[in-house]
Amino acid sequence: MKTDYTEKDYKWISELTDYPKNLNEKTGFFKDTSTINIPDNPIDKIIFQEKAKSAIRKIAQNKGHILMVGRPGTGKSMLANMFNIVLEKSMGDYLKPKKTIAAFPGKDNNHIRFAYEEPEALDKRISQINRNIDIASNNVKEFSLSAEINSIKKVKIYLILIAIISAIAGFFFQPAFILTSLTGIGAIFLFIQENNQKTQEKIQRETNSGKQNMVKHLTDMIPEILFDPREENKLMVRISEPNSKNMKGGFRHDPYQSGNLQTPPHKRAFLGAHAKAPVLYIDELKTLIKTNYMSDLLEIMQNKKFILEGGGNSGSGAADKSENSLKAKNIIIACCNYDTLAYLQKEGDGAFLSRIEDKGEVVNMENSVPETKKHIHQIVQYIKQEIISFEKEIKDAWGEILKKEGHEGVKQRCEHIFGKKLPEDYKLIAREFSKEAVCEIIKELRTRGSDQKLTCILRPVNGIIKTAEFNAIFDNAPVVEPKHVQNAIKEHISLEGGLSKDVIQSKKDLKKYINSLTDSIGYVVGLAVIESKSSGQMFGQPLPIHCQIISGGLDTVIASGKIGDIAKGAAQNVRASIKKIFSKINAPYIGHEMHIEYIQAHGGVEGDSASVAIATGLISDYIKQPVNQKIAITGSLTGDIILPVGGVTEKIRSVMDIDLNMEGVCIPWQNKHDIEPLLINKENEFVKYDNIPAIKIFRKAGKREAFNIYFCKTKYDAYKIMLGLDQNEIETKMSERSKNDFDMKQNLKAA
Repeated sequence: MKTDYTEKDYKWISELTDYPKNLNEKTGFFKDTSTINIPDNPIDKIIFQEKAKSAIRKIAQNKGHILMVGRPGTGKSMLANMFNIVLEKSMGDYLKPKKTIAAFPGKDNNHIRFAYEEPEALDKRISQINRNIDIASNNVKEFSLSAEINSIKKVKIYLILIAIISAIAGFFFQPAFILTSLTGIGAIFLFIQENNQKTQEKIQRETNSGKQNMVKHLTDMIPEILFDPREENKLMVRISEPNSKNMKGGFRHDPYQSGNLQTPPHKRAFLGAHAKAPVLYIDELKTLIKTNYMSDLLEIMQNKKFILEGGGNSGSGAADKSENSLKAKNIIIACCNYDTLAYLQKEGDGAFLSRIEDKGEVVNMENSVPETKKHIHQIVQYIKQEIISFEKEIKDAWGEILKKEGHEGVKQRCEHIFGKKLPEDYKLIAREFSKEAVCEIIKELRTRGSDQKLTCILRPVNGIIKTAEFNAIFDNAPVVEPKHVQNAIKEHISLEGGLSKDVIQSKKDLKKYINSLTDSIGYVVGLAVIESKSSGQMFGQPLPIHCQIISGGLDTVIASGKIGDIAKGAAQNVRASIKKIFSKINAPYIGHEMHIEYIQAHGGVEGDSASVAIATGLISDYIKQPVNQKIAITGSLTGDIILPVGGVTEKIRSVMDIDLNMEGVCIPWQNKHDIEPLLINKENEFVKYDNIPAIKIFRKAGKREAFNIYFCKTKYDAYKIMLGLDQNEIETKMSERSKNDFDMKQNLKAA
């Protein structure tokens, strides 16, 4: 295989040094964010998602449905809110309900009927009914218990008289005292009963409840207003956990169901989002699946109406039902992630997706976009929007204090918060971003993206922008500078990033320990990467690997530990690659047992990006040539070719730390563009190592602490960097080793 680099190849790599200048030209339209204007159209404030914005405008035009599918942080919720604003301004006055929804008694005690009425007309009708009921109530005789009280009083008097007579008789005939006792007790009981009746009569007269109970059958016939457009006028309702109760409505429990005072069902009914809002925003479809509401939603989307029914329990309201339907001509805006989309595609043969596509569109949110001048302009706009948002947050939190005490009072209070002295002219006001600081944000977006693209997962970047603002405020800097953004990025790492940071520190100590105790034969510094599920950010880390070849053993490869299927396949590919060299140099077959150990990789290893590192370690052990421990390596080995891998930018950043004492890294030739973010705000130059092209990045100002990135086409390019030997030298040493192994095996057989 031809491995020589041509002048065209060198030119292709040297073009990388032009990237900072090209980026400077793309950002030449501003010096800092103070000159940036924010668009008036709310949808234009969402950046990157052009397809979704176009779909939103079409949906707003024809009142259809939309399902936005994408990872968290790509702007789904923001687009839904912006859609609400646009629809409110354009068609909101026509889309909002105009009529009151009223509930009337139905054919029996468990049924109700709905009617859509003009609010003012219904008010007049209900007022007239109430006036008639008041008239009927006033014509009811005043509540009185006089008859009962008089009868009790008469019996009480008779008992008292009998008690007196029997007491007199007792002086002559003692058993008569028994009658005295009985009649006396009876008289006392009737006295208590008389007082109770008088108290009840007084209460009934004061509360007028007696008259009310007499006309209760009339008040139960009054229609109940369940929705009044004059009071509830939201165009869009956000539903976080869709279920039958909050989407359709239902019947409340009746607290007065005993004592023959049951509340009629139409007065216990309540409506959900379907009947009250023209636009329904389901923030996360996964919750809709969990609550088993999907079948109901599909039916309503199809029929545009539904029957209100009681709950599934056995309590009050379980048997209640409406006789006629409620209208449900809703526009559905829904969001979900890719795992939920996979479920929706299978569930009912994609019935929900079919309903959406019938009257709308399923939009796949962009995960990354090309680094064009247009998108860079949008990034600057986005940062400006976050600065304005930050400024508003400061005003909300400190506005009253600032008005009363001024900046000096705010400074003193902030010193109590942070427990340190702040600059004399400290002012808690938002800072604009310098162009160089914006480039640091672009660098972070490029690092989290891939294939020369900017990530569209922007939510984690919001925290970085605001932390950079605080850093600039604490430094009392006039604008946010690159160092403020760099420090903010270090502070804003995800859970996985925090764990990775601890692992990297551990790997630093491990690498120093291995270097101090070994001759570096068979040891190689590979590179691994982990990805945050929440933010999409990747975190690189060194991956020490130890490799051994035992001649004369089983012709196999053994990779210990928690190794994934792809990593196992990569190990087999490396074995085939080395056997190919044995075949080329006509080495006699004696069997080679290859052992691979990922040192302290307790979390397991998956992927093929360590295959070229494994090949380097095995060759090193076989020919007893030390590996350069100051250079790391990554790449996927297929035959002799090194193919590109993912996460290269973060892998390199993990070993560029000066404390790690690394001097360079070998990466696949085709991963060229993954280097571009590392050149932002850094001095760099194009160099060659023998004939292998490289980019030298200076980690400190003044061209200090150089770090070389080597671009390797084949494994022999990597061997030259890592082992210091070219192809002929490696094959010669392998031939000598195989001959010695064969001779030793023959001698053992003879012995």
